[in-house]
Amino acid sequence: MARSLLLSALFLVAASTAWASDVIDLTDDDFDRTISQYEMILVEFFAPWCGHCKKLAPEYEEAATKLKGTVSLAKVDCTANSNTCNKYGVSGYPTLKIFRNGEESGAYDGPRNADGIVSTLKKQAGPASVDLKSVEEFDKFISDTDASVVGFFRSLYDTAHSEYLKVANTLREKYRFAHTDENELVDKYDSNGEGVVLFRPPRLSNKFEDSSVSFPADEKITTHKIKKFIQDNIFGICPHMTEDNRELIQGKDLLVAYYDVDYEKNPKGSNYWRNRVMMVAKKFLDAGHKLNFAVANRKSFAHEVTEFGLDGSAGDIPVVGIKSAKGEKYVMQEEFTRDGKALERFLQDYFDGKLKKYLKSEPVPQNNDGPVKVVVAENFDEIVNDESKDVLIEFYAPWCGHCKNLEPKYKELGEKLGNDPNIIIAKMDATANDVPSHYEVRGFPTIYFAPAGSKQSPKRYEGGREVSDFLGYLKKEATNPPVVKDDEKPKKKKKEEL
Repeated sequence: MARSLLLSALFLVAASTAWASDVIDLTDDDFDRTISQYEMILVEFFAPWCGHCKKLAPEYEEAATKLKGTVSLAKVDCTANSNTCNKYGVSGYPTLKIFRNGEESGAYDGPRNADGIVSTLKKQAGPASVDLKSVEEFDKFISDTDASVVGFFRSLYDTAHSEYLKVANTLREKYRFAHTDENELVDKYDSNGEGVVLFRPPRLSNKFEDSSVSFPADEKITTHKIKKFIQDNIFGICPHMTEDNRELIQGKDLLVAYYDVDYEKNPKGSNYWRNRVMMVAKKFLDAGHKLNFAVANRKSFAHEVTEFGLDGSAGDIPVVGIKSAKGEKYVMQEEFTRDGKALERFLQDYFDGKLKKYLKSEPVPQNNDGPVKVVVAENFDEIVNDESKDVLIEFYAPWCGHCKNLEPKYKELGEKLGNDPNIIIAKMDATANDVPSHYEVRGFPTIYFAPAGSKQSPKRYEGGREVSDFLGYLKKEATNPPVVKDDEKPKKKKKEEL
């Protein structure tokens, strides 16, 4: 019996330890008192029923554990603590805010995954630029998984150092900054006593580029020049793109090789394929061609892999796609070879203009005579970009409830304008087709009006969703007055007319 009780007690202790949370629970009663004790703390305002909150919960817990002793994370249940949530203007869930010394510092707009939260908060915590007081502190700082920017100054707080700190304050959320006046370090890395050096992560060390880059010694240190120096060199030839840094890498002409990148569990394998990308990339870059390169985990970026029409299943061989700043996509169809020759052929065809743009598209409908024209990526130019027609187009998702509610009204609108030769009512499944870059679709349904003669400047429709609302809008915006079918039923003929 005693043995059984002892085992039960040990089980309960183990269970309570296993379920212990590193996220601080806050209430109306202790919120102000608790957060005032922290130099910096991240607070999540949530509701238990919120799906987005449930998705965030395990990531938030993992981040809290990883940041233990560095930055604290807390949460407030707004369904039970409305006073606090109302005080800070919480209107949606989850809402995340950063507090410093008990005062609200601003909204947290960073990644919502554990690693992204950790990385972002590490950059937010403490001073914008860390003061390195020894060689040991310096070695530890530059051994991080992210790149490091270090200023070497014989005299701190002179003009050059002040300019450097301004940059650190501005870019602290994006990059890691430190400075030092230790003579041994200054002598080694910038003997003139006013310099900045960018150190790339040791895990990404390779033979194709230097592990560090120095700010030009003959240039004056100014905020503008330091910013440009960092942005031009921070990622090198081929960075590891993650959820945390994707916004800094994407948005320009970019080739990405997607494979099982994992620098924690398999750094050697991760660098094996990255080095082959870099080998080919350097050849074209040295020849004067302009393109950015990156590697990314195919599972983390499964959506992008699918957008390229590539196989997202696990595998050793990378799959490759290029997306231009304009949103044009090109896919490497040949299998990636270990000698890099397939990638080299793909890039040569890209720079020679021989590649066909990839369009994710449903088949063009064989019969498209309905009141609402069905648009797919392959017939978008033919229908929507017809310069002689005004086009009202709805971008929808098949699973969207609002889209389903709109469908009969939108069809009625198409029927009413069926005799108008100048107006087209159209729809496009935005989940199954590539949407042109000048149409911004973030929710469903999204409706745009593309006027005749001005197809590169479509207007987003923000009006009501009744047939009368659409007709009223078109009467104002259409190039020619809309021809609307008469709703009245045909009048009965008089007997004498029979």
